[in-house]
Amino acid sequence: MSDVDPRLISGERVVFTTRKHWAALFTDSILALDMIVASIVLSWIQPDTTTGLLGFFSRVIELLRLGLFFAGCGWIVYNVIAWRTAEYTVSNLRVFGREGLVRRRSSDTLLTSLSDVRAVIPALGGLLGYGNIRIISASGEVGTDTFTAVRDAQGFKRQILEQKAGIGSASPNSNAANNAALLTQLDNLRAAGLLTPEEYAAKSAMLFNRV
Repeated sequence: MSDVDPRLISGERVVFTTRKHWAALFTDSILALDMIVASIVLSWIQPDTTTGLLGFFSRVIELLRLGLFFAGCGWIVYNVIAWRTAEYTVSNLRVFGREGLVRRRSSDTLLTSLSDVRAVIPALGGLLGYGNIRIISASGEVGTDTFTAVRDAQGFKRQILEQKAGIGSASPNSNAANNAALLTQLDNLRAAGLLTPEEYAAKSAMLFNRV
């Protein structure tokens, strides 16, 4: 992603971008692979005859076998495309990500409303270099968002904390100006359709509580 990304607002710049790890292809496609294996097993037990009761069962098994095989293959293709299009970004103002294909999911969290970032590295992720990231906003567990199988999860978390620390280390004299700038950016996000009225009201209230 570049700084000319249409999702960026005035004064915002990208500092870190990562994607899903290739291991997500296998973890997300386990059930699809099971379906393909099941279709192969059905082909072994399918009766050869085409007449009588066994012929009926043969046709039923054939339909099940083809359904499982093509559904499994289609699911894998979907996962490949979803994996290629997933992206997670840290800017100097926000953490946002997008993933999915048919059910497209976008996440957008202001650094000022972020209360915690947790990186969960599974055993295999420690070897291959991926992990899950949990973004927790000031609203608590209700505001939790999870990015799974993120490549370089520790680096992603570190960049978020560094950017948040940079905002938090502003001098007291500049806090009012920073809050005014952030409020303007919230207005821009709402005007661009990236924030709902409810999200705008909640995030504006957080800014005023900091004054």
